[in-house]
Amino acid sequence: MFEQHRETLEKALSAIAGRGYWSAYPESPSPRVYGEGAAERGKEAFESYLGKPFPLGQPGTGAWIGAERSPYGIDLGVTYPEPVAGDLIEAAKAALPAWRDAGPEARALACVEIVDRINKRGFELANAVQHTTGQAFVMAFQAGGPHAQDRALEAVAYAYAAMTSSAAAARWEKPAKGEPLVMEKRFTVVPRGVALVIGCNTFPTWNAYPGLFASLATGNPVIVKPHPRAVLPLAITVQIAREVLAEAGYDPALVTLAAEEGNGLARTLATHPDIRIVDFTGSTEFGDWLERNATQALVHTEKAGVNTVVIDSTDSWKGMLGNLAFSLSLYSGQMCTAPQNILVPSGGIETDEGHKSFDEVAAGLAAAVGRLLGDDARAVELTGALVNPDVLARVEAAPSLGEVVLESRAPAHPAFPDAVIRTPVIVRVDPDRPDVYGHEHFGPVSFVIPTGSTRESLDVLRRTIKARGALTASAYSTSSDVLDQAERAALDAGVNLSCNLTGGVFVNQSAAFSDYHGSGANPAATASLTDPGYVAGRFHVVQSRRPA
Repeated sequence: MFEQHRETLEKALSAIAGRGYWSAYPESPSPRVYGEGAAERGKEAFESYLGKPFPLGQPGTGAWIGAERSPYGIDLGVTYPEPVAGDLIEAAKAALPAWRDAGPEARALACVEIVDRINKRGFELANAVQHTTGQAFVMAFQAGGPHAQDRALEAVAYAYAAMTSSAAAARWEKPAKGEPLVMEKRFTVVPRGVALVIGCNTFPTWNAYPGLFASLATGNPVIVKPHPRAVLPLAITVQIAREVLAEAGYDPALVTLAAEEGNGLARTLATHPDIRIVDFTGSTEFGDWLERNATQALVHTEKAGVNTVVIDSTDSWKGMLGNLAFSLSLYSGQMCTAPQNILVPSGGIETDEGHKSFDEVAAGLAAAVGRLLGDDARAVELTGALVNPDVLARVEAAPSLGEVVLESRAPAHPAFPDAVIRTPVIVRVDPDRPDVYGHEHFGPVSFVIPTGSTRESLDVLRRTIKARGALTASAYSTSSDVLDQAERAALDAGVNLSCNLTGGVFVNQSAAFSDYHGSGANPAATASLTDPGYVAGRFHVVQSRRPA
């Protein structure tokens, strides 16, 4: 089981050091890549879960719970064992010593085996992701599958590198009068304790896998607490992890599922004295609560942010508008990296097609979105469906916030007539309305904001991101001096910056092994996915020594 993955682990270690392009898992759902019939078998596997208890093999209260409904209008009807929080924690604690004693290499290779098996069930997971998040199928396959799996492998590589950065044993000799002092020393990686991963509704695998695998690889048992609307993708993940661990001779209680229907289980678990690590993706409100109250644990949170675009000038007018239109439309803006605030000098900008006034920039962006999403059948494969009623409420409220530049519309889905779908709404907001644009409006809502100058735009970027946080920022300019100023502003704000994106790379996409997701340097996140700091606090090194 383990030896076949040694080369993959070594390649991942090289990739995190070099930061160039590398992916272990192909993102194309083509039969040429994953085999004839794989898509059909995956869909059949997904459908076999519907309306039934999920086969997890995990103890609970005896009751079965579940309330997932697809944003495409289907009641899934899958139920899960209702957990007893204390029992999960005690079982995890009992499983820890043998997993700790297995050592860094065995743990890392076991984790790679888990990820490999997850990849082999990619179409099954893609259907589960699609019908719990509202993502279109191709995005669910890619972001919920290979991209998430790459992030998992990246976390394992960082964990392994950190655990093996120094020798596990040493012979220590100190010259002395007569015979030297000689000691044999051993240095053992000791896990922090039981970990809790609190999943999100929109990207249940992509956002959960880094914390899950970083903790598991460093020796910590993991309790996975999915969002009540997106349990199935993580239930499949936990099922696979438990199978691999049992086959490898370890207690499957190292990974357990804590499903719930909104009864506050996350708070109960997160503040339990035996929970030593918490990974969370979701709202600022609950993330802040965790940081204040889960004081016994190492807490990593990814929360809301105000992602900002600064437009100064461009040498590719059509390319800029097309790129921004795609970024605003992808998954209906329901991405933590999607742009929201678009800052443009009120006097307009210079382009390869001549000077464009502020109004022309706003109208050009609206027209680009309109062209991209003009055909309903094409539009729904890009926007997907709205993940929950809160997003719909924000879209419907957006016109009251300013002057509408582009109205949202409701395309009809040819395969799912009950799907709730909305195209982006773009609103012009004056710069003196930070009460509007100064916080996140999660979903397909964005603002174009006239500023006095590019310098003022950069000041707004600094100010809003320092106050509210952001996961992405982008700038467009033909001036190297302005781009340098933008980079300094991004460093001041602690946000990752993309410049002059006009082609097939988009600000709301993040590549494993190369791009850092979040920085930990602004309020939107306490850590970066993934870097050495993300894994370092998950273990300690304990030494023993004796005379040689």
